[in-house]
Amino acid sequence: MKIPYVLRVVKATPEIEIEIDGQTVKLKGPNASLSRSFAGTPLMFRLDGSNTIIIEAKNIKKRDAALVGTAEAHIKNMLKGVTKGFTYKLKTAYAHFPMNIKIEQDKVKIENFIGERAPRVARIEEGVQVTLDGEDVVVTGADKEKVSQTAANIQKITKIKEYDPRVFSDGIFLYSKE
Repeated sequence: MKIPYVLRVVKATPEIEIEIDGQTVKLKGPNASLSRSFAGTPLMFRLDGSNTIIIEAKNIKKRDAALVGTAEAHIKNMLKGVTKGFTYKLKTAYAHFPMNIKIEQDKVKIENFIGERAPRVARIEEGVQVTLDGEDVVVTGADKEKVSQTAANIQKITKIKEYDPRVFSDGIFLYSKE
């Protein structure tokens, strides 16, 4: 089944500068600037005079029409990222061995996790800041995908295998997204 025409409109505040170059959308706001390419999709982007992005697709299949909504969601995340940013908070939990967390350039090192001698290391994505706030690890940045990937990297390296999870509940766990 073919859908003749799909159109979505995303409005931006006046403080955001929008630049559209083919299928690449660039946003510059008060806190950051982000760029995303939608190359390889049947989408067309236009900039309306009132700081509005128009996403459209013509003569496409129903499956491809979903890309219009996906592009709209990505652009809305970019708009929020360049104005407010994203913050993920993770809580450290340990019962047996107190873990030490160190932040070094583009890595998070977790030492003495469940008594291990070798530190566990998680990668920090580009453009993301990781800070320690007491028992919390705070991950902030403008790009939602990079912030959530960094939080996932940190949580993943503290996953415990071969231990009873009812006894060993140690780890770093996500508890807040803002």
